Amino acid sequence: MKKTENNNIPMSLREANKMRQKEWDEDNQISLSYRGNELAGEVGEACNLIKKLERERLGIRGSRTTVEELAEELADVIICADLIAMQEGIDLEKSIRDKFNATSEKYGLKTRMGNSN
Repeated sequence: MKKTENNNIPMSLREANKMRQKEWDEDNQISLSYRGNELAGEVGEACNLIKKLERERLGIRGSRTTVEELAEELADVIICADLIAMQEGIDLEKSIRDKFNATSEKYGLKTRMGNSN
């Protein structure tokens, strides 16, 4: 496991999720359906902020938000997606790379993702 300089903080999201999950859910009770609902909730929160940013852009009355708040919600979405992948034994980095490259191939686009190693 890669560590930072102080040798206590994991470098990757997956390693951090593994460590924190052991603290958060000591009895490993969280189910896949719980995780799916959690992900849907986080996506919903991000979409609500996107709506508010668009409202601002259009000059329509209503509540406002910031790009920084959207960044936090998008981070929650990615964290939740990784927790689901982790629970199901999915290498999310590989899955993202494979899907990205397959889409580029399908549409005749040149951009590809390489291995991070």
